[in-house]
Amino acid sequence: MSTPPQHRPAAPDPRLFNEDLAPALERKWGTYSVFALWMSDTHAISNYAFAASLFVLGLPAWQVFLALLSGITIVYWLMNRMGHAGHRTGVPYPVLARASWGVYGANVPALLRAVMAVAWYGIQTWLASTAVVLLTLQIAPGLDAYHHNSVLGLSTLGWIAFMVMWGLQAVLLTRGMEFIRKVQDFATGPVVWLVVLALAVYLVVKAHGDISLTRSLTGLGGAAQARQSLIAVSLTVATFLTLVLNYADFARFTPDHRSYRRGNLIGLPVNFTAFAVVAVLVTAGTISVFGEAIYDPVKVIQKIDNPVVTVIGALAFIIATIGINVVANFVSPAYDFANLAPKHLDFKRGGMITAVLAILVMPWKLYSSALVIQYFLGALGAFLGPLVAILLVDYYLVRRGRIDVDALFSADAEGAYFYRRGYNPKAVIAFLPAAAVAASLALIPAFGAVAPFSWIFGMALSGLLYVLVSGRSRAAAEAGPIPQGIIPSQVRGGIEEAAQRPERTGAGAAPAVVKGS
Repeated sequence: MSTPPQHRPAAPDPRLFNEDLAPALERKWGTYSVFALWMSDTHAISNYAFAASLFVLGLPAWQVFLALLSGITIVYWLMNRMGHAGHRTGVPYPVLARASWGVYGANVPALLRAVMAVAWYGIQTWLASTAVVLLTLQIAPGLDAYHHNSVLGLSTLGWIAFMVMWGLQAVLLTRGMEFIRKVQDFATGPVVWLVVLALAVYLVVKAHGDISLTRSLTGLGGAAQARQSLIAVSLTVATFLTLVLNYADFARFTPDHRSYRRGNLIGLPVNFTAFAVVAVLVTAGTISVFGEAIYDPVKVIQKIDNPVVTVIGALAFIIATIGINVVANFVSPAYDFANLAPKHLDFKRGGMITAVLAILVMPWKLYSSALVIQYFLGALGAFLGPLVAILLVDYYLVRRGRIDVDALFSADAEGAYFYRRGYNPKAVIAFLPAAAVAASLALIPAFGAVAPFSWIFGMALSGLLYVLVSGRSRAAAEAGPIPQGIIPSQVRGGIEEAAQRPERTGAGAAPAVVKGS
């Protein structure tokens, strides 16, 4: 029986395609790069303070470690699941979401993720600018006169520091993903480790080893300890759901499955737990040395009252903030905004939109209002569980890993992912009620007891609904194990050929047909 002749596929639609959104050509993110990615993200002041605060609230140190290890192991499992899809398809999160949401519908989850990232990008930039102010006043105390006025909520010195951090990040982050990989490999992750380890050694020596890892600081009872441990597990997972959602942005650049799996293992269960151990050691050391539990590392550095320590510490935490902004708050919205209008917006332009919006939201005002933080970011956070569930259920249970990568870039009404005018009603049906339930549990005071677990309800409900409404599609999916190989793509092949023969490229050049590998 002869095989039918292959027909030239339609060129990718310019409303859905540019080279930054296309399947990855270069795959240089090996095990160490993935590990460095997680160092950049986990070595944040917020993660340090979270681990230390559990100890201060009354959990013995060993329970803090156990709870955080349990939570981060769940995160590790989820990252591997999303990494599998990102590695095989080679496309970023908003393009992968087209399979479940439709080629235009994917803008809905992409924009939800982008809004959250913009808010936190601004907040993290402002927090880093406070370290710049501290560093500046340590070096030039005379500038303190410019730190007591207020222009839209910031002092003159505060504005200068904020814009310095904003400009520095803008220059670094718009150089592309390969430059980001090199910066995080050698700077953002390792530097913070050195400073925090030095703090731990200093305080343990100063305390003459008088640090207890088994005692509860508040005398928290057994039942209360168990509940607080479960909350810690849940909040650890919730904190990382943003990156679970867009992990394809990074896994797409890995050369094989082993790279992201090993990098995830070293960077999450191993590195995150080790960092938590050091954070608790430092906090326990502050009790013996300073007579109080201090779980903000910047304040620990200030307490030491040494100009050299202050300068080095401030620089380290500035670098740390750049690291977490790169991983958690820049890459995703850069792709998400590019996905809105690929013909006009690429990764760099999407990144600049993120940076500009981060100024306009005035993050110092956003962060200073507990009510705004609770209702704005809390509500968006409740959406993450349902979004993650829909992507994973669609890939693993409905499609069994069989994705037509080229169809992700097609706006043909007969295309696999066009659905109804580019939107998949099944994703909407699964998402809306689940998000409503999760947001209600997270924000309505009457449900305060289960608020830390709201993402679990949202994820379970949306996953179940998506399976139910996709019954016929699921039954049509091929049986057997989920494939492991990189999915062949004519789009990828066309870019490779164009790169090898630049004289044939142009604004309207269509990808040539080559065999996928």
